[in-house]
Amino acid sequence: MKRDSILNTIKDQDVIWDVAVIGGGATGLGIAVDAATRGYSVALFEQDDFAKSTSSRSTKLVHGGVRYLQKGDVPLVREALHERGRLRRNAPHLVKDQSFVISNYSLFDNFLYTCGLTFYDMLSWGGLSLGRSYYINKKKVSELLPGIKKQGPKGGVIYHDGQFDDSRLAINLAQTCVENGGCPVNHTTVTGILHDANSNVSGVTVRDNIGGEEFVVNARCVINAAGVFVDDIMTMDSPAHDKMVTPSQGIHLVLDMKFLQSDYAIMIPKTSDGRVLFAVPWHDKVVVGTTDIVREKPEIEPKPLDEEIDFILNTAGLYMDPKPTRADILSVFAGQRPLAAPKNGGKNTKEISRSHKIIVSGHKLITITGGKWTTYRRMAEDTLDKAISLGLLPKRKCATRTLRIHGYKPNPDLTDHMYIYGSDAGAVRELIASDPRYSQPIHPDYPHTAGEVAWAVRHEMAMTVEDILARRVRLLFMDARAAIEAAPAVARIVARERGLDSRWEKEQVESFTALTTNYLIDKGVQETT
Repeated sequence: MKRDSILNTIKDQDVIWDVAVIGGGATGLGIAVDAATRGYSVALFEQDDFAKSTSSRSTKLVHGGVRYLQKGDVPLVREALHERGRLRRNAPHLVKDQSFVISNYSLFDNFLYTCGLTFYDMLSWGGLSLGRSYYINKKKVSELLPGIKKQGPKGGVIYHDGQFDDSRLAINLAQTCVENGGCPVNHTTVTGILHDANSNVSGVTVRDNIGGEEFVVNARCVINAAGVFVDDIMTMDSPAHDKMVTPSQGIHLVLDMKFLQSDYAIMIPKTSDGRVLFAVPWHDKVVVGTTDIVREKPEIEPKPLDEEIDFILNTAGLYMDPKPTRADILSVFAGQRPLAAPKNGGKNTKEISRSHKIIVSGHKLITITGGKWTTYRRMAEDTLDKAISLGLLPKRKCATRTLRIHGYKPNPDLTDHMYIYGSDAGAVRELIASDPRYSQPIHPDYPHTAGEVAWAVRHEMAMTVEDILARRVRLLFMDARAAIEAAPAVARIVARERGLDSRWEKEQVESFTALTTNYLIDKGVQETT
């Protein structure tokens, strides 16, 4: 996946692309893959890095949504469960079965959640189930969750969902797109929407944020998949556009495994604000979240609020032994979901639909918003089908339901951190072995090597220190302080690979260190009780 060659292809002014996609998160990349595998020519533009915003900041779950089942949204849950099963089949190197335990504190809850989750399983029948739910007694709860507080449980329920690495999947989707003839490129900002003589959308203007050049891309169909920033793109198309999306912020805390001590995840179905809370094993750490707070405007680097941090710590402390504190947080990350705002202007995110919506402007700009990682493939299929129904593209069938995503490798060894590379792992190891410098770790406490950094630059379109540490090896999300310590070594490797000087290295380390303030906790601030 070579950025320069892809960019040169896109800049060819003699080409009229079938599809131009704005946004390189889960939705945009899914659309680009769908378009390429249907045989359409497609170019995708991401203003920062692939999965920079919402799509790298999930709870790391591929799930049907137990919460939505509680709300009675059976069609949404059924769709998500079927897509969960397809994603598990199509990317087994990144999506795995994750067993959850719900610890119940009343006999009625034992009955309620056993019945409810059995129905949850039934909705995924058809060869797409990940496992059967069943009741366990309180002794078994304690055995499976040694770190859970022993007082109070009357039993529990085991159920199954999927667990994955979100930004690694995004990179693999970009590679899959390229392998099928598509042209996704990061660090490129769409600066304007073009219209033809009939006022219909006919392309975009783009700025290359690395080289600084601006150019025009002509396209038969333009799809706005910019996540929380879709309103900005819609305003480019129609300056009178009214705000459509409400950003909802959610944060996650990352803790040491001593707070879980199990391969089983915890799902807390009832919290003080009526939401659910998860504690999920991920890369030898525990991800705990999430919150759901309306924000006034979208942010590319949202900052966790103290009230969100305190809510998660206090809720987790009711179940975890020992109780986590601010001093135990290795990293905290915030993301914003693009929720379709209710017409009445309501602020309660519980009232805002999680299902995706497709909007077509009067100028035939197609906008897709809402949804979640689990349903990215279905969202892409629906969006391309809409473009076909509008006469913007010739009719062709979707080919992604059984499409093997780049890196496809069944039954990976999850004890080896290299499993994230799937079928590329052998080539990554060969690169590491080719030069003694490449076998050096980028941090003494973690297994990631200089060779992995070089691989990310050469084959995964990583351009900056942040691209590497946040979305290729994930160290920023696992341990923010370790990521700061690793930044100088990573900057040297990236500079060497890209032919850049020491001044660039210094600037990169400084900008990355400034960025990490959003991922670090002020340990002097005490959580509320």
